[in-house]
Amino acid sequence: MFGKITTGVLLGILSLLPLTARSQTSVYVGPHLGIQKSQDAEDASYLVGATLRLKLMPILGVEGDIGYRQEKYGSGALTVKNWPVTVTGLLYPLPIIYGGIGGGWYNSTLDYSDAYNQAGFDDDTATKFGWHLVVGIELPASPSFSLFGDIRYVFLDYKFKKLPGAVLDGAKANFYSINVGLLFHL
Repeated sequence: MFGKITTGVLLGILSLLPLTARSQTSVYVGPHLGIQKSQDAEDASYLVGATLRLKLMPILGVEGDIGYRQEKYGSGALTVKNWPVTVTGLLYPLPIIYGGIGGGWYNSTLDYSDAYNQAGFDDDTATKFGWHLVVGIELPASPSFSLFGDIRYVFLDYKFKKLPGAVLDGAKANFYSINVGLLFHL
C-alpha cells in the first residue's frame, strides 16, 4: 500500500515538472549504516538500511528509505525493534549540501523481557508515525556512485506500559541518527 502511494505521488510530481526538469532526474540506490540514540534509551545502537534517492532537479530531491534498528529501555526490561519506512523531501541549497523534512512509518515490536512476559506483560507490535528533519552532504565519488552522510532527528512517540521495577514512565523515544552510505547511479 505504501509503495503504491509513494509511486503515485512521485509519478504525479514528475508529470507536473517541465520536460527540461524531467530530463535532469537522476535515480540513485544504495545501502546505509548509522548509529542512533534515543533520548531515554540505555545506549547508542546501530542501524542498517537501503536508500532510494531521486534528484528531480539540481535543487530538489525525494528520498525513500527502509531500515532496521533496535534499542533497550529500563535496564533491559524492554527492547524496541523498528523497521522504519520513510519518505523525505530534500532541498539542495548547494550541490553537495542538503536538508529535508519527512515522515515515516515505524513498524515496531515492543519486546518485554522474559520476567515481564511471565508476569503478564505481552509483547506488542504496532505501527507508529514519526516526523524527521535531516541535514547532510552528498559527495560524487565517480560518475557511477556518490557517498553521503547525514544527521537526522526523529520525533516518535511511543506509549510504553508501566512496568513494576523498570523506569519507563515518561521515557522519550525521539532519537537522532548519524548515517553514512553509498548511492549508485542507475
